[in-house]
Amino acid sequence: MRQSSLLLLLLFVLSACQVTGPSVKVEPPKVKIPGVEIEGHSHGTFCPPGQAKKGKC
Repeated sequence: MRQSSLLLLLLFVLSACQVTGPSVKVEPPKVKIPGVEIEGHSHGTFCPPGQAKKGKC
């Protein structure tokens, strides 16, 4: 009787567990072309009106 209640308690506790496998995050390759800047701030000479005051140029 005692063993069956212990086994039942153990099964009840373990029923709340969740097992997940490892995950893999894949990113696309980044291509860098010399002289071309795609991300971030551009370092050109043109600055739209109002952007220089905000410190974005």
